[in-house]
Order: sequence, then structure tokens, then C-alpha cells
Amino acid sequence: MPAENPVAGLAQLDRETVDHRFKALPPDAEGLTVGELAAQRRNLFTGGFTTPVLALSAESLEHNLALLETYAERHGLAFAPHGKTSMSPQLFARQLERGAWGITAAVPHQVRVYRAHAIQRVFLANELVDPVALRWLAAELDRDPEFRFVCYVDSVRGVELMDEALSAAAPSRPLDVVVELGAGDTARTGARSDADCTAVADAVAATRTLRLVGVAGYEGEVPDATPERVQDWLRRLVALAAAFDKDGRFADVDEIVVSAGGSAWFDAVADVFAEIPELSRPVLKLLRSGAYVSHDDGHYKHLTPFNRVPEEGALEPAFRLWAQVVSRPTPHQAFANAGKRDAAYDLDLPEAQVVRDPRTGAVRPATGITVTGLSDQHAWIRTDDDAELEVGDWVGMGLSHPCTSFDKWQLIPVAEADGTVTDYVRTFF
Repeated sequence: MPAENPVAGLAQLDRETVDHRFKALPPDAEGLTVGELAAQRRNLFTGGFTTPVLALSAESLEHNLALLETYAERHGLAFAPHGKTSMSPQLFARQLERGAWGITAAVPHQVRVYRAHAIQRVFLANELVDPVALRWLAAELDRDPEFRFVCYVDSVRGVELMDEALSAAAPSRPLDVVVELGAGDTARTGARSDADCTAVADAVAATRTLRLVGVAGYEGEVPDATPERVQDWLRRLVALAAAFDKDGRFADVDEIVVSAGGSAWFDAVADVFAEIPELSRPVLKLLRSGAYVSHDDGHYKHLTPFNRVPEEGALEPAFRLWAQVVSRPTPHQAFANAGKRDAAYDLDLPEAQVVRDPRTGAVRPATGITVTGLSDQHAWIRTDDDAELEVGDWVGMGLSHPCTSFDKWQLIPVAEADGTVTDYVRTFF
């Protein structure tokens, strides 16, 4: 049974017992609850944590949450950040507190996690054709009249499968759907042409179980993306919404949903969505960027739209992975005890940023120190002639790709700049 409200759900997480399931937590904290451990405000470096340990910057998290809140407000956008990035109810709650309309999901499991923690508005950026998941969803819609759910449809066959499953479940209200416009012939999902989109909308109209409420897509899949190509595709999406509205397809809805916006092109989304003409109903301009919450030191550091619009602000990388040097076999080689089980590596290798001397607490730049590879449990490090690095030193590394950083850790310390751990972020992957 879902929690009655997000706060109640978070309280349940605070009562979870600290034990061997959670990497890097102090061994002498075993048996405490997460809330009790957080209340002790231990220091990440001197409070008994073991390496490797992934930490989130308390200050950077707060900065990033505030920045996207003000960005969305400034551009008249609603915001449903993609929850797949963190799968963390605590971060969802903070995003909702910062004005988010709801949380985006990709698969049914994620929706179940959201509902277990009382998320009342969910946007599923996928076509949902699994009959088991649809039956569960129908029951959830019946159980909670305040629960708002919207998902993609991109094929006539998908509509038929959804209708079949929902007709058998006989929900008390139809399922809200948006037609997904594909970003190109070589893109990921989505109906490829306006005619295909119209056929999908016609199929929806022929059912009693589905209700068309808008259009959506993902501009991050535009082939050979440039600002001009992304904006051209977004204008196609807006024109599709206007054409559907002109045809009277939204007559029984209170608002028309137009949704796009990953983490690389939300500036283009803001610009084009500002051009949406007056339609027969108010328009919910729904942005879905998710990686912003932690940002990173690699992939999104280079892709972020704030590089193009620096006057709007800048995100801060919130992750740092601390690993300990366990071997220094040659003057130009070292090994630290964090590997593929601990660090994102699908896009870029971790970046050595600082070195901390555990004896003195002194922190210095990781000059001449480069991570060149990862084994399952080791980071391969190359060192220049003048690099200062000894067995026992802690190496602080920046990571690339938030989605594959969060998913390797079930409980992540949130630390202030001086190392004081103020909270623990629970993930559900």
C-alpha cells in the first residue's frame, strides 16, 4: 500500500536499519536506523566510513534544485524531472517542494516505486503495453482518484494492446495518453510521420479506455543534433498539437499536454514552447530534464544548455567518489579500491580531482594523476614523475553520467563542504 503522503514515506526510510547491505557506511553504525545515523552528523573522512564511498554535495544539490526551479518559472514551464536518474524518493520530495509538477518514469517498476512514496503525478515516457502492469495501473487509478498518470502511445498496435488489457480491468476512468512524435527516422521510439501520429490518435479515439491529452517526444534523439535541427523538430511537435486541437481531439480535457526536454536541449525547448499559439485549452508545457539534480564532471558538464546561456546560471557537479590507494607498484602506476562496481564508466572514466592525506586531513589537487581504466574493484591510475601519491591516500574523483552513478549505490551520504554528513539518499533500482 502506498504511503499516505511523501513525508510519511520518507519517515519509513529513516527507520530503515543500517547494516551490511549498504556500502561504505561505518561498521560501528550497524543496528542504528538511518535517521539515527544522520542525526550523529558524522564526518565523511573521520567518522568511520570505509572506502570506496560515494558522496553527494549538500550545497551543490541545493543549488541545482533551486536553479531549475527558477529556470522553469522564468520560462513558464511545468517540470516533471525524470526520476530514472536518481530513483530516490528523498530527491523526488525535494524536487516537488521546488515546484515540480510531478515525476517522469520510464518503466512500470519505477511507477511502483513512485506510488509507494505517494507521488501523485507521473508521466511515463514510454508506451505501456504490458498487460500485468496495465492491470496494476488500472487498480491504482481506481484506488486513488487524485492520482494523475500520463503515458506515451506511438503505434496503433500499442493502442490495441492497451485497450485490450484495460477493457479487461474495467477501470473507472480512462488512461490519459500523449502521442509520441519520433525525433527522426533513425531515432528511438515515436511515430515517425504526422500521418502515423494521426493514425495513433484515431486509434485512441476509437477506445473507451484511453483519453488523448496531448503530444510529446524527446528532442535528444534528433539525428546529428544542432540547435537549429532540434528547434525544427520541436516546432513539428508544437504544430502537431495545434493540428490535433484544430481537429477537436482535445474537447474533453481541461488542459493540453505538450512535453519534451531532456538534459541537453532544454533551452531549445523553452524557446520553442514560448511560441506555442493559443489553443482551445490551457497548455501544460512540460519539461522532463532529470540529470540536473546531481549534474556531473563529464558528459553533462559538456552538454548542459547552460553552456549556451551562461546568463541563466550554471549547474554544479554534486558527486564525488572517494577511493583509497591500495597499491603503488611502480613510480608511474597506482591502484585505488574503486572500480566498475562503484563508478560510472559507460560514457567517461572517473576524473581524479583531489588527494586527501588521511594522516593530516590536508587536501591537494590531483596534479599528474590520471585514471586510465577500471577493473571490477580497482581503478588503474597513471602518475607523472612529480605526482604526489602514496598508499593510503584518498583520491577524490569526479564522475560522468548521473544515471549510472546513482544506480551503483543504495544509500549515499550527503555531505557538507567540511565533510559533515547531514543525510542519506536511498535509491531503488
